[in-house]
Formats: sequence, structure tokens, C-alpha cells
Amino acid sequence: MLLSTFVDILQDWLPAFAQQRSGRRAITQAMGALLALGRRTLSRALWALGQQNQDWSAHYRLLARSPWKAEALFQPILNRALPLCPGPYVVVAIDDTHIHKSGRKILSAFYQRDPLSPKFRFNLMWGLRFLHLTLLVPLYRSYPDAGPRSLPIRFLEVPALKRPGKKASAEQQTAFLEAAKQNNLSTHSVAALKGVRAAVDCAGIPDRCWLAVGDASFCNRTLFRAVLERVQLLTRTRKDIRLCHRGPDAGRAFYAAQKFTPEQIRQDDSIPWQTASVFHGGQFRVVRYKLVADVYWQTGACRRRLRLLVVAPTPYDSGKGKRKYYRDPAYLLTTDCDGQPEPLLQGYFDRWQIEVNHREQKDTLGVGQAQVRNPRAVSRQPALVVAAYSALLLAGLLVYGPYRTNDFPPLPKWRRKAIRPSCLDLLTVLRREITDQTTSPSPLPIAVDWKKLGLAAAA
Repeated sequence: MLLSTFVDILQDWLPAFAQQRSGRRAITQAMGALLALGRRTLSRALWALGQQNQDWSAHYRLLARSPWKAEALFQPILNRALPLCPGPYVVVAIDDTHIHKSGRKILSAFYQRDPLSPKFRFNLMWGLRFLHLTLLVPLYRSYPDAGPRSLPIRFLEVPALKRPGKKASAEQQTAFLEAAKQNNLSTHSVAALKGVRAAVDCAGIPDRCWLAVGDASFCNRTLFRAVLERVQLLTRTRKDIRLCHRGPDAGRAFYAAQKFTPEQIRQDDSIPWQTASVFHGGQFRVVRYKLVADVYWQTGACRRRLRLLVVAPTPYDSGKGKRKYYRDPAYLLTTDCDGQPEPLLQGYFDRWQIEVNHREQKDTLGVGQAQVRNPRAVSRQPALVVAAYSALLLAGLLVYGPYRTNDFPPLPKWRRKAIRPSCLDLLTVLRREITDQTTSPSPLPIAVDWKKLGLAAAA
């Protein structure tokens, strides 16, 4: 059953808490956050489990006062999901995401650029910023027509520092600039990558190399100059970035005087196109690319040796009998100078799964809708829900595999060709199994019998 496997994963959260009752209370919140309907506030999560008439203050104190770390909730997912990741790399996608907020008393909220605003005029939004890391499971290595899955393994808040006012002294302005250099998205990304590397070692796989895949916002000097042990970077870069080769051995200059850009490499006919088989869009497809080894990014990575991958535009049909159109090319920089290019390209194509996680977390689960304003609760509550969401996805893979089975409800007409169970499908099965475990005549509120699920009732 999906429910028993899901609860078994959540039970591994208990060692992360100082008291067993705090762990059981966290599991209660996680279960209620998934089962609730409508706006996903903390009170509705308790109401979904039939605890609307009980004292709710302890659940808020769990987020604001109890000594526990959100990173420990993702360790059970890593322990169970890493055996599902064969191949030369353990691929991890990294990206930042934004959550809209309306409360003005949330200290870490700030005005930031709205990612959904048009390119010709950006808009501002008031909200929170989180750093999201997911484990990419290459299911196509075991199943011929199954796409990859993304399991979240970190969800860290990355707030911006408050800029001092106009009347601040010069010393305060200087201190702010120095603090901003040490507390930004890039520095937090380096710390998160080191933390996940240590978590992978704790999972019993210290020898596996780890590939971190990110978009162009992570192609900067902070990440490419950082010393990350057994971690390789692969990021998308701009087409006009200035690269070069090593200078002549007879000269004293380390960098060659002649510079080039990725766009010039794409247009250079002397560099041949190569082909690779990459799983994308439900099947393996042939992708053309160019590879330039031993390149240097003087203003970014300094003397660190890099490789440049230029992916050719992919043609697609706009309609029957019409001409083919092409998407934009992709320019990739990687610190891995010895591995084969095919796994690197596959990791870049699999990175899109983190965007699927963003959509399901916000639209289906309502991450960030809880009305909390304590500084610790603001970062903990979304991480708790994301960890429960990751455990649900992992339980679905362990029970049903990558395909839909007869246990899932029938699909609507516009989605009958789907073979992959969505988060909403898993929630439907979970609600049905919990309803079968209880004696409540109505599905909501669900009076969960925690003794039947292997857990004592939360205090």
C-alpha cells in the first residue's frame, strides 16, 4: 500500500527530533498538509485529520521553538533513493524559487523580481526566496519509456539582507556591502552543495561523483571558484561570455590573448558537430553538440580548467504540413574535464524536472500558504511540507514504479495518454487508503487512527 510505505518513510523522521512527541507531531503536520483541501494553512491541515477541536498551540511551537533541523527530514529520502540512481554521476538539480506573501511582519520577506513578469517589463513581488535542490532519478535506465523523476532533498530559505537607510553612516554602509558578499544566493548554494555532499556520504555512497546542474544564475565566480570535493558543476552560460585557451608554453602569460565566445564556437564550421542519444520527451532522441575542451574563464573560474558544450537548436513541428521551427541553442560550462559528454548532456535535459516540482509544490500543495511569521517557522514550515511531498513521490516509485496502475483513478479525457502518476494522483490514492483505514463515514474531516498506521496518537 502507498500509505504504509509513506508512513514508513516518515517514521525515519523521529530521530531528527529531541522528543518522540515532537516527531509524531511533525508527522501529523506533514500528513495533514498533504490531505488538506483549499488553502493550505496549518489550521486546515489539522482539520483534515479531525483535530480541529484539539489544542493547536503545540503545533505552532513545534515550528517556532522545538530544536530540530529541516535538513534532517530529507536524509531518509536520500537513503532510499540513491540506490535508484545508477550511472557515472549522482545528478542533483539546483534552482531558486519564490513564494508570494502578503504579511508585512515577516522579517525575511522582501521585494524581488517576479519570475513570471514579461521580459520587456519586469514586475516586483513581495515574498520569500528559497534554494531548492532535487535528486534526479534516471528511471529510463531501467524502464525504456519512463522519464526521470525529481525528488527534493533540500529547501532552504535564502533571504536578502536589509539595506541600511539613507541616514546610515559610512561604516554601516561598508559593513552591509561586506555582509552582502557573504550572504547571497551563490554563497548559500556553495554551503548547500557541501551539506548535500556530506549527506550523500552518510547514505553510504562516498565514492560516487556528484553532478550539480543549474541554470545561468549559478554560472558565476562564487560557485566556479569554490572548492567542492567530489562535486562537479554543469551550468548554462551566456552566449557572449569571453573564454580562452591556455597561453603558449614559451610565454609567461597563462591565458591566451585570443578570446572567443560560445556563440562563435556554434558558428565555427571548422569544429564538427557530434551526436549523442539523450532521453527527452518520452523517448531517446539524437542531439547534436559541439565540445571544446581545456577552456578557461579568466574573470570567472580563473585558472580552473573547464569544458564548453554547445547544444544545437532542436527542431519541432508547428503543425501538419507546415515548416519546422527551432528552439534556442544551449551553451553549457562544466568543471568535469574527464567524463563522457553524454551523461553531462543527459543531466542538463533532466534538470527540467525541478520545474515540475515547483509547479506541484505551489499549485497542488500550496507551499508557503501557512500563516506563520516567526523567523524559524517561516523557513521550517515550507521545508516540512516539501519533505513530505518528496517522501510521497518516493513512496509512489517504490510501490507502483514509474507507471500508472489500476490502483489510480481513471484519467479525464484530455489526459488519457498519460502514463506517469502525478502528485494529485498519489494524493487521491493516499486519501482513499486513509479513508479505508478509518471508521469516519465522510472522507473529510478524516479521523485518522494512528495506531493502525503504526504511530501513536500525537499529543
